[in-house]
Amino acid sequence: MNGIKDKVAIVTGGATIIGAAVAASLHAAGARVVIADIDRDGGERVAKDLGEGARFIATDITDDAQIEQCVASTVETYGGVDLLINLACSYVDDGIESTRDDWNQSLSVNVVGAVMMAKACRPHMVARGGGAIVNFSSISAKVAQTGRWLYPVGKAAVAQLTRNMAMDLAGEGIRVNSVSPGWTWSRVMDELTQGNRAKTDKVAAPFHMLGRVGDPEEVANAVVFLCSSQASFITGADLAVDGGYSAMGPEQGVPAIPLLAQ
Repeated sequence: MNGIKDKVAIVTGGATIIGAAVAASLHAAGARVVIADIDRDGGERVAKDLGEGARFIATDITDDAQIEQCVASTVETYGGVDLLINLACSYVDDGIESTRDDWNQSLSVNVVGAVMMAKACRPHMVARGGGAIVNFSSISAKVAQTGRWLYPVGKAAVAQLTRNMAMDLAGEGIRVNSVSPGWTWSRVMDELTQGNRAKTDKVAAPFHMLGRVGDPEEVANAVVFLCSSQASFITGADLAVDGGYSAMGPEQGVPAIPLLAQ
């Protein structure tokens, strides 16, 4: 993708499987990448694997002081900030049983943390003539999911936040978009199935037109595209990277009407 080389990117949640794929794809496109995460061991491992032009900065995005330090350290090391990927998230969710503290923690990470990162990066993007922000929403933002309230509500807020950010930052040359992944191969799926990708694809098949879960690299490709000059006229948009999940609807891939005649 054009327009990525020599840019400086911060990827929150960069120590996760999907975050590491995003960091690797940006790095491969020529960006210098900062992995911002609370997982020190994982973050340092990702940065080491990427090599020159990548570094890890331990960052808790619920702490404004740590956010400011992350951005300041990035600017000190690489001279500025051009790209921000708000990927870090909390999966805390016990539906109606969730406590006020649970809600505060979830929204602090999934929504407010993204806002504060953007706020901290904004002046540095403006100083370099603009930039691009990609927020992580989800298919969960658009449908009801049994027993889940916090995560879907937070991701729905991110989708609206993206539109508002895009509106107010457009005049400063900052484009803001979001991606909404479907089921994507991740640590949770790996652990639950003991690494059985075939089983994971089988369970996911009825919910995805393409009959499988996504690869982290497929989500990363969408993020890199939105950061690139190929997406120069795209802002305020949400890109579904979901194998057809959101387009399929409740009838899935099976005709429902014929069941009435059985």
